[in-house]
Amino acid sequence: MARRELIVLIFLIYAVALVSANKFTVGDEHGWNPNVNYTIWAEKHKPFYVGDWLVFYYQSGQADVIQVDEVGYNKCDASNPISNYSKGRSYAFELNHTKNYYFICSYGYCYGGMKLAIKAQALPPPSPPPKAHKSDAFSVVGSRFVGSIAGFFGLVTAFWLF
Repeated sequence: MARRELIVLIFLIYAVALVSANKFTVGDEHGWNPNVNYTIWAEKHKPFYVGDWLVFYYQSGQADVIQVDEVGYNKCDASNPISNYSKGRSYAFELNHTKNYYFICSYGYCYGGMKLAIKAQALPPPSPPPKAHKSDAFSVVGSRFVGSIAGFFGLVTAFWLF
């Protein structure tokens, strides 16, 4: 039984490592509050990719998170929100499309800089593997072959245990 759980745990860790998004706390330790320069914060943490999460921490009843378009962002105008969140003390937002995202606070703090513009980009393609020299051709093919066999037996073992 313990062996089966160990294999499942290893598989889950491997799967999470393959597909992981970044989680950003907006404003870092300052959170979503007045008197924080969110333009500098975004520059510090970019690039942002599709699948990343922005987490806004704020004081309940003191702030909110309003997603707006670029015009609303530039004018600090929350009258036509794309989304509006003011419950609780935190809000997690997934960047799920390649585009520009704009967030403001509608409690009047936007005019003092409590607004955030983020550009979400597509994930870059993985880098190609390094090219092998002709003398290394056997070792590359051999290591791929051994890796394939090991992967095959790993799957067979996992199915056998279940």
